Amino acid sequence: MKITDTSGKEHDISCIACAIQDGTIDLPIERVHETEHFVVEQDLEYPIEGFLIVASKRHITSVMDMTEEESGELGKLLRTCRQAMQEVLNIKEVTLVQEETSSSSHFHVWLFPWLNWMSVDKKKIDRILEIMRKAKEERVGNEESEEMLEKATASLKEYMDAH
Repeated sequence: MKITDTSGKEHDISCIACAIQDGTIDLPIERVHETEHFVVEQDLEYPIEGFLIVASKRHITSVMDMTEEESGELGKLLRTCRQAMQEVLNIKEVTLVQEETSSSSHFHVWLFPWLNWMSVDKKKIDRILEIMRKAKEERVGNEESEEMLEKATASLKEYMDAH
Protein backbone atom coordinates (compact mmCIF):
# COMPACT_ATOMS: atom_id res chain seq x y z
CA MET A 1 0.00 0.00 0.00
CA LYS A 2 1.21 3.52 -0.71
CA ILE A 3 0.83 6.33 1.79
CA THR A 4 1.98 9.93 1.95
CA ASP A 5 3.02 11.21 5.37
CA THR A 6 2.38 14.70 6.75
CA SER A 7 5.68 15.97 5.36
CA GLY A 8 4.72 14.89 1.82
CA LYS A 9 7.06 11.87 1.69
CA GLU A 10 5.64 8.75 0.02
CA HIS A 11 6.04 5.25 1.46
CA ASP A 12 5.26 1.83 -0.02
CA ILE A 13 4.51 -0.55 2.85
CA SER A 14 2.49 -3.66 3.65
CA CYS A 15 1.60 -2.91 7.29
CA ILE A 16 1.71 0.70 8.48
CA ALA A 17 1.93 -0.20 12.19
CA CYS A 18 4.81 -2.64 11.64
CA ALA A 19 6.60 -0.15 9.39
CA ILE A 20 6.37 2.51 12.09
CA GLN A 21 7.35 0.19 14.92
CA ASP A 22 10.31 -1.45 13.16
CA GLY A 23 11.66 1.84 11.79
CA THR A 24 10.97 1.11 8.09
CA ILE A 25 9.23 4.48 8.06
CA ASP A 26 11.01 7.43 9.60
CA LEU A 27 8.30 9.28 11.42
CA PRO A 28 8.09 12.92 10.37
CA ILE A 29 7.19 13.68 13.99
CA GLU A 30 8.46 11.95 17.12
CA ARG A 31 6.42 9.24 18.85
CA VAL A 32 4.10 10.62 21.50
CA HIS A 33 4.29 7.69 23.91
CA GLU A 34 4.95 3.97 24.20
CA THR A 35 3.85 1.38 26.74
CA GLU A 36 4.48 -2.34 26.98
CA HIS A 37 1.67 -3.20 24.56
CA PHE A 38 0.83 0.01 22.67
CA VAL A 39 2.27 3.02 20.87
CA VAL A 40 0.74 6.48 20.63
CA GLU A 41 1.51 8.47 17.49
CA GLN A 42 0.43 11.74 15.96
CA ASP A 43 -1.41 10.53 12.86
CA LEU A 44 1.20 9.88 10.15
CA GLU A 45 -0.90 10.86 7.14
CA TYR A 46 -3.22 13.64 8.27
CA PRO A 47 -1.74 16.89 9.59
CA ILE A 48 -4.30 17.56 12.30
CA GLU A 49 -2.73 18.63 15.58
CA GLY A 50 -3.63 16.28 18.39
CA PHE A 51 -5.02 13.59 16.06
CA LEU A 52 -3.67 10.62 17.99
CA ILE A 53 -3.54 6.97 17.02
CA VAL A 54 -3.17 4.35 19.74
CA ALA A 55 -2.01 1.10 18.11
CA SER A 56 -1.27 -2.35 19.46
CA LYS A 57 2.22 -3.71 19.08
CA ARG A 58 0.80 -7.17 18.39
CA HIS A 59 -1.07 -8.19 15.26
CA ILE A 60 -4.59 -8.16 16.69
CA THR A 61 -7.71 -6.52 15.30
CA SER A 62 -10.18 -6.49 18.16
CA VAL A 63 -10.47 -5.92 21.88
CA MET A 64 -11.62 -9.53 21.87
CA ASP A 65 -8.05 -10.55 20.97
CA MET A 66 -6.51 -8.70 23.92
CA THR A 67 -5.28 -10.17 27.14
CA GLU A 68 -6.69 -8.77 30.38
CA GLU A 69 -3.40 -6.93 30.87
CA GLU A 70 -3.60 -5.34 27.41
CA SER A 71 -7.23 -4.24 27.79
CA GLY A 72 -6.51 -2.70 31.19
CA GLU A 73 -3.48 -0.90 29.81
CA LEU A 74 -5.50 0.38 26.85
CA GLY A 75 -8.19 1.91 29.08
CA LYS A 76 -5.64 3.77 31.17
CA LEU A 77 -3.72 4.88 28.08
CA LEU A 78 -6.82 6.27 26.34
CA ARG A 79 -7.71 8.25 29.45
CA THR A 80 -4.19 9.67 29.73
CA CYS A 81 -4.18 10.58 26.02
CA ARG A 82 -7.49 12.36 26.40
CA GLN A 83 -6.29 14.23 29.48
CA ALA A 84 -3.15 15.30 27.61
CA MET A 85 -5.19 16.53 24.66
CA GLN A 86 -7.35 18.65 26.96
CA GLU A 87 -4.67 19.95 29.32
CA VAL A 88 -1.89 20.53 26.79
CA LEU A 89 -3.74 21.47 23.59
CA ASN A 90 -7.01 22.70 25.12
CA ILE A 91 -9.01 20.24 23.01
CA LYS A 92 -12.53 20.25 24.41
CA GLU A 93 -14.14 17.50 22.32
CA VAL A 94 -12.84 14.27 20.81
CA THR A 95 -14.37 11.40 18.86
CA LEU A 96 -12.92 7.94 19.41
CA VAL A 97 -13.05 5.57 16.42
CA GLN A 98 -12.15 1.88 16.35
CA GLU A 99 -12.96 -0.43 13.46
CA GLU A 100 -12.53 -4.16 13.40
CA THR A 101 -13.09 -4.07 9.64
CA SER A 102 -10.07 -1.87 9.01
CA SER A 103 -7.39 -2.99 6.57
CA SER A 104 -4.81 -2.74 9.34
CA SER A 105 -3.70 -5.90 11.10
CA HIS A 106 -3.04 -3.91 14.26
CA PHE A 107 -5.81 -2.89 16.60
CA HIS A 108 -5.91 0.90 16.73
CA VAL A 109 -8.07 3.68 18.08
CA TRP A 110 -8.31 7.16 16.64
CA LEU A 111 -8.64 10.04 19.05
CA PHE A 112 -9.96 12.61 16.60
CA PRO A 113 -9.91 16.18 17.95
CA TRP A 114 -12.54 18.75 17.07
CA LEU A 115 -10.55 21.95 16.48
CA ASN A 116 -11.65 25.54 15.87
CA TRP A 117 -10.33 25.65 12.29
CA MET A 118 -12.62 22.79 11.30
CA SER A 119 -15.65 25.10 11.34
CA VAL A 120 -18.26 22.38 11.56
CA ASP A 121 -21.71 23.03 12.92
CA LYS A 122 -22.30 19.42 13.96
CA LYS A 123 -19.40 17.35 15.20
CA LYS A 124 -20.52 14.06 13.76
CA ILE A 125 -18.51 11.02 12.77
CA ASP A 126 -19.58 11.34 9.13
CA ARG A 127 -17.69 14.66 8.90
CA ILE A 128 -14.33 13.19 9.96
CA LEU A 129 -13.26 11.83 6.54
CA GLU A 130 -14.16 15.13 4.88
CA ILE A 131 -12.02 17.04 7.41
CA MET A 132 -9.15 14.57 7.00
CA ARG A 133 -9.19 15.03 3.20
CA LYS A 134 -9.23 18.80 3.59
CA ALA A 135 -6.31 18.73 6.03
CA LYS A 136 -4.30 16.51 3.68
CA GLU A 137 -4.99 18.74 0.66
CA GLU A 138 -4.21 21.99 2.45
CA ARG A 139 -1.54 21.04 4.97
CA VAL A 140 0.67 18.15 3.75
CA GLY A 141 4.17 19.40 3.05
CA ASN A 142 3.34 22.83 4.49
CA GLU A 143 6.25 24.04 6.64
CA GLU A 144 4.00 25.99 9.00
CA SER A 145 1.78 22.94 9.47
CA GLU A 146 4.80 20.71 10.14
CA GLU A 147 6.10 23.11 12.80
CA MET A 148 2.69 23.24 14.46
CA LEU A 149 2.48 19.41 14.52
CA GLU A 150 6.01 19.10 15.92
CA LYS A 151 5.26 21.59 18.69
CA ALA A 152 1.92 19.98 19.61
CA THR A 153 3.41 16.49 19.57
CA ALA A 154 6.40 17.49 21.71
CA SER A 155 4.04 19.02 24.27
CA LEU A 156 1.84 15.91 24.32
CA LYS A 157 4.91 13.68 24.64
CA GLU A 158 6.18 15.69 27.60
CA TYR A 159 2.81 15.38 29.35
CA MET A 160 2.44 11.65 28.59
CA ASP A 161 5.97 10.85 29.74
CA ALA A 162 5.29 12.63 33.05
CA HIS A 163 2.00 10.76 33.63
